[in-house]
Amino acid sequence: MPELVLEVNGRTWPLDPSRSYTVGRDPQADVALDDARVSWRHATVGWDGRGWVVEDHGSTNGTFARGHRVQRAELGPGAAVHLGNATDGPRLSLRAPARSAPAHPLPEQTPPARPAGPRPAAGAPPYGAPPQGARAEAAPTGPVPQAAGRAPTGSGPRTGPQAGFRAAPPAAEAAEAAEAQERPLAGGPVPPQNRGPAGPGAAQADRSPTTFHQVALGRRMRIGRALENELVVSDLQVSRHHAEFHATPEGRFEIHDLGSHNGTYVNGQPLPKSGTARLGPHDVVGVGHSAFRLVEGRLEEFVDSGDISFSARRLTVTVDGGKQILKDVSFGVPEKSLIAVIGPSGSGKSTLLKALTGYRPADQGEVLYDDRDLYKQFAELRQRIGLVPQDDILHKELTVQRALRYAAKLRFPADTSEQERQERISEVLGELKLDVHKEKKVTSLSGGQRKRVSVALELLTKPSLIFLDEPTSGLDPGMDRDVMQLLRGLADDGRTVLVVTHSVAELALCDKLLVMAPGGSVAYFGPPEEALNFFGYQSWADVFSAFEEYRDYDWAGRWKGSQHYQLYVADSDISASQPVPTVRPAAQSAKPRKPQGWFAQLWTLMRRYVAVIVSDKGFLALTVALPVVLGVVSVVIPAKWGLAAPEPPARFNSAAGMVLMILVVGICLSGAANSVRELIKERVIYERERATGLSRSAYLMSKVIVLGVVTALQGVIITAIGTSSRALPEDGLLLPPAAEICLAIIAIGLTSMVVGLLISSLVRTSEMTMPLLVMFAIVQLVFTGTLFQIFGRPGLEQLAWLMPSRWAVAASGATLDLGHLMPPWDDKKPGDLDPLWEHSQAQWFTDMGVLLGLGLVLLFVVARLLRRHEPEVMRK
Repeated sequence: MPELVLEVNGRTWPLDPSRSYTVGRDPQADVALDDARVSWRHATVGWDGRGWVVEDHGSTNGTFARGHRVQRAELGPGAAVHLGNATDGPRLSLRAPARSAPAHPLPEQTPPARPAGPRPAAGAPPYGAPPQGARAEAAPTGPVPQAAGRAPTGSGPRTGPQAGFRAAPPAAEAAEAAEAQERPLAGGPVPPQNRGPAGPGAAQADRSPTTFHQVALGRRMRIGRALENELVVSDLQVSRHHAEFHATPEGRFEIHDLGSHNGTYVNGQPLPKSGTARLGPHDVVGVGHSAFRLVEGRLEEFVDSGDISFSARRLTVTVDGGKQILKDVSFGVPEKSLIAVIGPSGSGKSTLLKALTGYRPADQGEVLYDDRDLYKQFAELRQRIGLVPQDDILHKELTVQRALRYAAKLRFPADTSEQERQERISEVLGELKLDVHKEKKVTSLSGGQRKRVSVALELLTKPSLIFLDEPTSGLDPGMDRDVMQLLRGLADDGRTVLVVTHSVAELALCDKLLVMAPGGSVAYFGPPEEALNFFGYQSWADVFSAFEEYRDYDWAGRWKGSQHYQLYVADSDISASQPVPTVRPAAQSAKPRKPQGWFAQLWTLMRRYVAVIVSDKGFLALTVALPVVLGVVSVVIPAKWGLAAPEPPARFNSAAGMVLMILVVGICLSGAANSVRELIKERVIYERERATGLSRSAYLMSKVIVLGVVTALQGVIITAIGTSSRALPEDGLLLPPAAEICLAIIAIGLTSMVVGLLISSLVRTSEMTMPLLVMFAIVQLVFTGTLFQIFGRPGLEQLAWLMPSRWAVAASGATLDLGHLMPPWDDKKPGDLDPLWEHSQAQWFTDMGVLLGLGLVLLFVVARLLRRHEPEVMRK
């Protein structure tokens, strides 16, 4: 091989065919170029076995060969490519090394500086706005601002009053540019993003297979993580023995799931557990981050290592009443890039994020993950997408390492060993520089560090696409910069990152910027450095003020009529003329497989919940103090007013009902207080974990079991203290009287705990729980049946049947024969007794059964309400 050097603007770099060279604005790049038209990581130069090639990495301004924008081009002696501009962009070429290096290298070309567009006068509409009285809906045809130093391809010199601006090119010119882009250089391959889809395997068809496998007729090939498999997939999302290919003697091919935890997918649809499917010539089998396709008897494997494109096509979301909160949003992003989404309040940023992640699919349009429909194939693709909400998605009471350990247990298959999980956790902690903080509690970290931990949790499963919602909210400018630099590094390491943010200080780190206008439409999409010039303002404060002042202006029409739309949306291979779905796919078709069994998830959730409770010393102290104080309050009543009359002549005991009322209402307050904040404070965590395969019933039962044990212990404490100084009957109906009263107290405590979960599932903020808790306790106090007569009063008696305290006092009253112990409500009718207090075993079982039945009904309601807080595409 002849010795060659890479020459760029007079500077040279010796080339080694055993490695590749990155080219870009990044100072850490092998070939660092200080030119605003060059992207941060613009291209790669490497040896492909036949010659040197340059490959564009989705750069903003493109790579050009012979005047045409290309994705990949051969780079040999005599050939050259330009970066960022077809005429005067930095020129890359190869030549033989000189005998002696020049004393002074030639200076790099720097584009001439040109002032940004003038700022509109106060009160004037933005550039391209129609005059007063004109129709705002019409797309403006006026000039569009261009960024300084970025001359469009083919543009001539600018003079006169419109200097520095260029109108949108005519349709013929745009078509010619698109055609030129599709033409390969010197017979080279067509760029992947320009190939049309070809059935279910289109996404993989556009890429070169990672490896090949020969499939012999009659042979079975197992796929899995274990080394004894014929096809070993080193992916923790894959089970040890995941699936099996079978080539029948008749020449047919089948895929059989081996009871995998995360599932086997055919064309994005989950295969039944231990099910079998016959494969056709275009069918694609998904296993973890790998995909397999049969081509002429050969098995091609594609590994999703992050080189994926992502695009949205004409997304529209309509709410009740026909109001559109997201209107015809289309954009596309290249591989391994960082995209920021900004816009004023009410511009649909949160709705867009939910539509892009599948949490709330758009009513019209589609989201394409590497040319695959995300909504239709959500069950498979969900593991390749990470989402970091605005709030932390981990328990702050735990240490960093312990929080990640529980998350790994829930997200990885059940057959993953502790060592494998710990190795992956250590990798992520090291990548994000969190290994020095791994033994610290999350609550002790700074805001930026906590955000890193949330990102670390998502990186456990190696997602190729990461979404972040307001990651810099509430952070100071220094932490804001650190978080954005972190996201820049994630993109450079091989992921596509999309961040919704209100901060505009660090937008220069992003590859693309999406600006949403009021009403949910796109006002701009393109390089961030060109955005202000596009709007014709000098600061983002002016742009946002214009959004507020001209809310009825057709910002989307102005955008679609601009040259930027032709450059940056059409260039992402999004065709607005292609038909898109108008109805969302059925949710049941996207039901994901759970990575672990129900009992395994329940055990992990219970252990994590206990660890959280034990770590919260304040909650533990309150849990013990509350029943003790309430029990002592019941003892304050004079002892001669015990639960039972100490002497037979004393027929009535006016304090018995009061003591029972205090015990019942006290445990009502205690049980509900235990759970009233548990669901609302973990709502964001539940939403995210539910999207990764968490069982709703396992999550709810983990709360019920752990809190149930805590509440039962509180019931024992309050009953023991409250009855310790009281004279009780010698015999109960079934058990000793104290034991029967204790069971009734525990039952009302459990039911009240479920009521607390119900309140927690209904409210939107934690602050709303306390007023509802007080209201619940007061209502139970009124309907105990010991303050005034409830039975025999139509309407009131039936309403009291819905109150747990009514049945708890009734069960305890049946044990103590409270009907004969308390004075009658009407002295003239001493035999008129409350039927629910009848001293019989049948009545005691009825009271306890109704009490527990109320708890079960309320628990079912809580489970249904939890559905509102999970991805809509997953709801049953």
